[in-house]
Amino acid sequence: MPTPLVTIAMPCLDEAGFVEACLRSVQSQTYPGDRVEILVADGRSEDGTRDILARLAREDGRIRVIDNPERLQAAGLNRILAEARGEVVVRMDVHCEYAPDYVEKCVETLERTGADAVGGAQRCLGRAPFEKAVCAALRSPLGVGGAAYRSPDNEGFVDTVFLGAYQRSVFDRIGLWDPCAVTNEDAELNQRLVAAGGRIYLSRAIVVHYVPRGSIQALALQYYRYGRGRARTLLKHRRLLTIRPALPFLAVAAALVLVAALPWTHAVFYAAALAALGFALEAIRVGSGGGPGRLARVAAILPTIVISHGLGFGAGLLRYGLAPDWPRAS
Repeated sequence: MPTPLVTIAMPCLDEAGFVEACLRSVQSQTYPGDRVEILVADGRSEDGTRDILARLAREDGRIRVIDNPERLQAAGLNRILAEARGEVVVRMDVHCEYAPDYVEKCVETLERTGADAVGGAQRCLGRAPFEKAVCAALRSPLGVGGAAYRSPDNEGFVDTVFLGAYQRSVFDRIGLWDPCAVTNEDAELNQRLVAAGGRIYLSRAIVVHYVPRGSIQALALQYYRYGRGRARTLLKHRRLLTIRPALPFLAVAAALVLVAALPWTHAVFYAAALAALGFALEAIRVGSGGGPGRLARVAAILPTIVISHGLGFGAGLLRYGLAPDWPRAS
């Protein structure tokens, strides 16, 4: 079969510490180099990223830098699509490490399965103690919500994948990434794809690792934004493919109702104690083996993920319920 031309689509913003290593890993992919173009949409970085990109582009004619004045990832990806020549679009993130055969396996899986989009599991790679604790926490259903794409053991058709490689024709059928999506742009796109009858395949052979946030504050903000993005997707499409993204919100909402209805009663105390015990037991299950320090971090990370996502989902329902930022016809 002809070797399809692949467009690497990579948005970035202020990534001076990561962008060169990421692009070097793309340059060393096993997929034929003359069948790859590398398009980087830079959100007008101010930390030297633009200078690094310019140097790398001079060295390698396959690299092109595209201006992204909107600074959002979704907007940058759309600007890339406007100039992409590839038959396959492989969406990449600067904060990830890719197996040398990542692109090769993406193309191979697309051809083998006939899927519209493919991807690998969201494998966590931690180096610092806090990052390792996050990776341990994400082994728990409380941390990942039971999402199929979070497990490297899963294989088959799913509702979404991490990052993803797409047949170029997908965007002609269902449209581009939502340019107003601050987060959740990939899941929103994949929801439209599945709703249109498209198929998404998760493959164990496609290997990519991402580095998690390095502090409890950054992690809480990340999951708060995730929750807001999920609520926006729910309101925009009036449905979710699964109840999974709403579960943290339902748990937080139930806790707040209980506190409001039964202030300072034994019921509230017992409910809080039971929740704390559940988090502690789960932290022991997934965090054991890393010493007391990791165990304590995991015990703090698990409720942070759940509560932050739940609060963000509630805030998103309020924010986008009152003032939608998408066309009513969508």
